Amino acid sequence: MRRTLLAAVAASVIATGTGFAARADDTKPVPFTGEKYIKEAKISLDQARDTALKTYAGEIVAQELEKERGGSGLRYSFDIRHGKVTHEVGVDAKTGKVLENSVEGARHD
Repeated sequence: MRRTLLAAVAASVIATGTGFAARADDTKPVPFTGEKYIKEAKISLDQARDTALKTYAGEIVAQELEKERGGSGLRYSFDIRHGKVTHEVGVDAKTGKVLENSVEGARHD
């Protein structure tokens, strides 16, 4: 029993470290893209996820680490769904500062 539990925990850690994080309901992992930039980030994926969920509560349905203008130029981007609304929350990967909190797909004319 203990060996099975340890194996499950190890598998979870390995899965999280290789580009996946569990959804809030623990049913499906959420893919993570941008692993090639992870060494440049000073903020961990878990820290950025916590910041994003404090900014807009809900379920993370997409996440990536990307180079984009604004802030340090490196950001975590999360799509967070709450009910029928999905927000994009951007967190600077070097400072942890929230760079964006907007309705996903909204036009900014």
